[in-house]
Amino acid sequence: MPRPKAPDRSVAPDPAAEHSAEPIADADLAGEADAPDAQADLTNGDLARIFHDIGDMLEVKGELVFKTVAYHRAADVIGRSPVDLVAAYRAGTPPRLPGVGAAISDKIAELARTGRLAYYERLRAEVPPGLVELLRIPGLGPKTVRQINAELGIERLDDLRAAAQAGRLQGLKGLSAKTEQLILEGIARLDARPARIYLHRARELIDGLIEALNDTPGVHSIEPAGSFRRRRETIGDLDLLAETDDGAALIERFVSLGVVDHVVNRGSAKAAVQLLRGPNVDLMVMPPGSAGTYRIHFTGSKEHNVRLRARARDAGWSLSEKGFLRIGEDGEPRTGDAAELRTCATETEAYAFLGLPFIEPELREDHGEIEAALAGRLPSLITLGDLRGDFHSHSDWSDGVHTIEAMAEAARRRGHAYQVLTDHSQSLAIARGLSRDQVEEQRGIVAGLNERFAAEEAAGTAPPETPPEGFRLLHGCELEVRADGALDYEDDLLASFDVVVASVHVARRQSRADLTRRTLNAIRSPHVDVIAHPAGRMILDRPDLDLDWDQVYAEAARTGTVLEMNGSPHRLDLSADRARRAVEVGCILSIDSDAHKIAELDYLAWGITQARRAWVEPPQVLNTRPRDEVLAWFAAKEQRV
Repeated sequence: MPRPKAPDRSVAPDPAAEHSAEPIADADLAGEADAPDAQADLTNGDLARIFHDIGDMLEVKGELVFKTVAYHRAADVIGRSPVDLVAAYRAGTPPRLPGVGAAISDKIAELARTGRLAYYERLRAEVPPGLVELLRIPGLGPKTVRQINAELGIERLDDLRAAAQAGRLQGLKGLSAKTEQLILEGIARLDARPARIYLHRARELIDGLIEALNDTPGVHSIEPAGSFRRRRETIGDLDLLAETDDGAALIERFVSLGVVDHVVNRGSAKAAVQLLRGPNVDLMVMPPGSAGTYRIHFTGSKEHNVRLRARARDAGWSLSEKGFLRIGEDGEPRTGDAAELRTCATETEAYAFLGLPFIEPELREDHGEIEAALAGRLPSLITLGDLRGDFHSHSDWSDGVHTIEAMAEAARRRGHAYQVLTDHSQSLAIARGLSRDQVEEQRGIVAGLNERFAAEEAAGTAPPETPPEGFRLLHGCELEVRADGALDYEDDLLASFDVVVASVHVARRQSRADLTRRTLNAIRSPHVDVIAHPAGRMILDRPDLDLDWDQVYAEAARTGTVLEMNGSPHRLDLSADRARRAVEVGCILSIDSDAHKIAELDYLAWGITQARRAWVEPPQVLNTRPRDEVLAWFAAKEQRV
C-alpha cells in the first residue's frame, strides 16, 4: 500500500489531495514491508484517514450499514488515541482500542506493523475514488451510484450533473426523468448546503475530544460551549471551554490529536483546528475560579451577549469573557489604581451581577428572554425526567430493527410507564406497512407482553426502574395520510388501537391547499390522536411541507389533537418557533423518539432540548402525564371533535 505522508498540521492541506494516500509509489516499499522504519512518518491521523476511506468505499459497495459505521468509528477511536499506535504495535505493546472489534483490530495491526493493508488495496482497486463523492448527494443511494458508474462510466459529480442535464440517466433501467430531476436537485442542495452537522454527531465528536483531553495535567474541567450548548438544530463549528492551570500544555495536546486534520491557528489562550472529516473546533482556556463570564461569552448567542453588555455598560461596567471591568465617565475601562475587575465563578453569579436570574442556555437567542427575566416570567423548562412515556416507536414488524419485546423492555428499563408501538400502516410499502391481519397478530403479542409485565409487577420481580403505576406497552400505529387525503385504515380498525399517530410521507410536492387539507383530515378524525413530525422535516436534506400553519394550530387546539416534537436529530419537528407558536395558540404537544432501534430511544433527549428552545413547560406536553390521564385524553377526542 502507498505510504501516506504525515500531514503538516500548521497549514491547510491541498483539497485536491485530501483523500489521497499516494505520495510514494508502491514500489518504494517493495521488500521493506517488515522493516522497523517503514512507517516512521505514519501518524494516528494517517491511520484514521485510511479507515475512514475504507468506510466510504464499503458504503459505495453497498455493504451493510453497521459494517461501514464500524470502520468510521474505528477511525475516530484511532484519531483520539493518546498512544502512538505505530510505535506501540512495533514495540509489541498494542493498546486496547475501545469499541473496535477483532477483525478491524487485526487490520490496524497489519497496517501499523507492515505499512500495508491488503484489504485497503483491494478496495481501492474496486471503487473509483470519485464515487464516494456521488454518494454524498442527498437521496442518491449506493445501488444507483454503482449502476450509473457501471453503465455510463460516470465517476465524478460534474460528469453526473452533465449527464442528468442532457437526459442520459433516464435511459437506464429503473431511472426516469423524475429521477434525473431529483438528482439535479440533490446536487444543487449539496452545492448550497452549509457545512453543518447534526446534534448527535456533534455530541459524539465533543465527547471524544473531551475524553482525549481530560487527563491532561492541570485540567479542572472541559465543557462544550457555543451553538451546541444552546442546542441549535444543526451545528457548524464546535466550541470547547477548558478550566486549567496550564493552558499551554492543553493547547499543545489539543493540536496534536490524531483526529486533527490541520491547525487553523493557535495562541496562548485559544486554538482552532479542523478535524478529519469533520468541522472546525475552537478550544478556549480559562483560569480556575472565573468561569462564569467565560461560559456566558462563549455560549452566546451574539445577540444575547450584546444585550448583556449593554446592560453592564448602563451600570458602569464593561463585560467581556474575563469578567466585569469598571468604566469611567468616558466609557473606557479605568486604569492604574482605579482599575477594577470583577470575576464570577459561576454563570448564576454573573447574571446576578447584572440584576438577572440565571437564563438557561437554550433561551439565549434574544427572543424575549431578557424581558421575561426582568419581569420574573422565565419559563420553567421541561426536562427529560418529566417524561413518563413515548408515543412513537417502531419494531422489526415494519421498518424498525429490534423486536417488539426488546423495544418494550428497553423502554420499561428507562423508568417509563408506557411506550406506544407505532409501526407503519399498510400503504407505506417502503416501510413494510402492516396489513389488517398483521395488526391483529401484533395486538396479541402486545397483550401477552402486558400480561407478563403485570404479573411481574404483582410478584415484585419487575425491573427496579419500573414506576409505581407499572409499565404497559400501548398498541398504536403510524397511520399514513394518503395522497388523496384518505386515512390508511378504516375507522373500525383505527378505533381498536390505544393510540393512533398520523403522518404525511408521500406526495410531498402537492400544493399548500392539498397538503393542508390532508393534515386537517387527520386532525379532524376522531381516531387520530397525534400528528407525527407535522412538517415532514428532514433537516439538511429536504424542505418542510408547505402547510397553512395557522389552520393546523387552530384545528389541533380545537380538537385536542397532539402535535409531536419529534426527537430524531434528523427531524427535530416541530421546529422551536413553530412549537412556541402552537403552545401560544393552545395546542398540546408530545415529545417522542420515533425510535427504530433501542439506541434511538435516547432521541427523546434531543426532543427535550428542542422543546426547551421553544420555551415549553411540562404541563404543555401530554406525555408528562400518568398513563390513565393520557388514555383518558385520547378517549375524549371523539367528544371534542
